Order: sequence, then structure tokens, then C-alpha cells
Amino acid sequence: MSTPFIGHAVATATLAILSLSPMPPSAQEKQAGPAKAGTAKSAPAGPATQASIAELWVQPKNIAERDLLLGPGGPKDVPSKDGVYTVVGQDSTGNSFGYDVTDEQGRTWDLKVGIEAQPEVVASRALWAIGYHQPVMHLVPTWRKKGDEAMPQSSARFRLQSDHKSEGDWSWQSNPFSGTRQMKGLLVANLVLNNWDLKDTQNRIYTSANRATQPARRFVVQDLGAALGRTAWPIGNRNDIDDFESQKLIASVKDGVITFDYHARHRELLDDITPDDVAWVCGLMSRITDEQWADAFRAASYSPDIAARYIAKLKSKIAEGVAVASRHEARK
Repeated sequence: MSTPFIGHAVATATLAILSLSPMPPSAQEKQAGPAKAGTAKSAPAGPATQASIAELWVQPKNIAERDLLLGPGGPKDVPSKDGVYTVVGQDSTGNSFGYDVTDEQGRTWDLKVGIEAQPEVVASRALWAIGYHQPVMHLVPTWRKKGDEAMPQSSARFRLQSDHKSEGDWSWQSNPFSGTRQMKGLLVANLVLNNWDLKDTQNRIYTSANRATQPARRFVVQDLGAALGRTAWPIGNRNDIDDFESQKLIASVKDGVITFDYHARHRELLDDITPDDVAWVCGLMSRITDEQWADAFRAASYSPDIAARYIAKLKSKIAEGVAVASRHEARK
């Protein structure tokens, strides 16, 4: 039987710490203060074209009409809660235990159980809503293994694998979109969600199995489970509403330099993010309606009261970002 969320998080806390890079933190990283943007220059891989940007982000036609209950794939790609799944592999790496399974339709899924399952679904829905590519993903409250059908398994995040091939990881610092507003906006959106696990190994390049799908190649932030908690050094937590409510998006803005209320690793990724970059992506996120946010949290099986608290805080952080550019202009 699968381990419950809280128990699993406690049991794997040591593994999460041991999985960190052995490189010692810099003096700046050792400080407990917020992360400052605009203190160094990034090195773009080259000018990004509209065609290449589409591999990362596509302007949504109408954000307010996106279905955040079902997400990408719509009703045809929802895994059955009554089906029986054949386990073909297991994954004990990282913070959450997982399985590779096939369903009765022959589709393959990556399953994640544990505390990261819920926030990953919400974070994925939010990024997809504003135009960033995301995989088909659902939280299934109970499911059954072939050969053990009488024993229902606890809830798991199901991510569809059979609709694409993976070409491997992509780097936050060296990619076709480095220096673009869409790339910097993706980072800011992760800060809004308090996703602090920004390792390159969380990113994948997908090639669609359907030749008609465009763009055929997509750059995806695939693992988003370290969201909706608190950022901290060296690692934060996840899926904790009290801690999520304790942090803002922006600590301060001075002379066009933003200091984010972000305290985890990978602060160098925030270099060169401007007030206009923040306002751009938060402007997109502000177009997600209350009903859509509620659907995203319902898709992840959050209780209505916890979902309401998360939504209120998310909207507050987004409002900070929308206002930051005008505040900066007024101070010039």
C-alpha cells in the first residue's frame, strides 16, 4: 500500500537533503536574505525567433476560457479512476516514490505518490493557463494495480508519457530562449508558485508522438512538486498553506533592481529580471479567473477551505507583480 503524503515526506526528508549538489554554497547563497535580481548579466544562447519561442511558450487565445479542471488533453486523456493499471517500473529517486504503469487502453503513465502530487497538478495547470507547454497531468484519488485489484492504492499524480518522447534535460542558463521575456517570465511564474526546485534535471525536451502536433518539439518544466510551500536555504518545503502565506513575491525594488522574497538555491537564475518582465507574466496570471483557480485546486483534490486560502495568496502575489512596473516608473 502506498505511503500517505505526510508520512512519506517525513520518511524521505533525509533523501531530499542527500540529493542536493555537493558543491558548497557561495557566500551570497549562505545569507538568509531575499534573492536580488539584476546583479549580473546572463549569456543568451542567441537571438530567439518567434518560431523558437513557440517551443517554450505560445500566446493563449483566451486565458479565461482554458479548462483548468481537465488541463491539456481535455476529457479524452483523463486516466480512469476505476481502471486497473499494470506496473512496469518503479522510481524511488527524488522526494516522492513513483511507478511507471500502462492502462487498459495501452497508454503509459508516470505516477508520483506523496506530498508533491497535489501541488504539481496546480502548478502545472497555472503554467499551462498562461501559455507554457505542460504535459497531460491528473491527480487520481484511488487506483488499482493489476494482480492486487482488491487493494485500492492511495492518490497519485498521473502524467501521460505515451504521447511524446523525451530528448533529455534542458538548462535554465543555456537554452534557445535565454534573455527573452518569456524565459524570465517562466522563472517569475515559478516564484509566484514558490517552486524552489529549479534544477536542470526537472526540465525535459518533449518530441510529440503525433506529427500533426505543433510545435513538434517543446521545452517543458516537467517536475513542479516543490511548490506551494516556503522557499528556504538549502531546501524549502512544499504543499504547506501556512508557510506559503508567509512569503511575498517581492521584498523590495530599488533603482530598477528587484529583490524577490525567495530564499532557496538557484538565485543566479534571477539575474536580469526587470520590473517589466515581472509585470508581463503577472499580467497574464491575473487573467486566470477565480473559477479557474478553484478548478485547478479541485483537480488536485484540495479541500475548498485550503484552496480558498491558496487562491487569495496567489492573487495577492500576482497583484504585487502587476504593480511593480508602475511603481518603478513612478520613482524614476
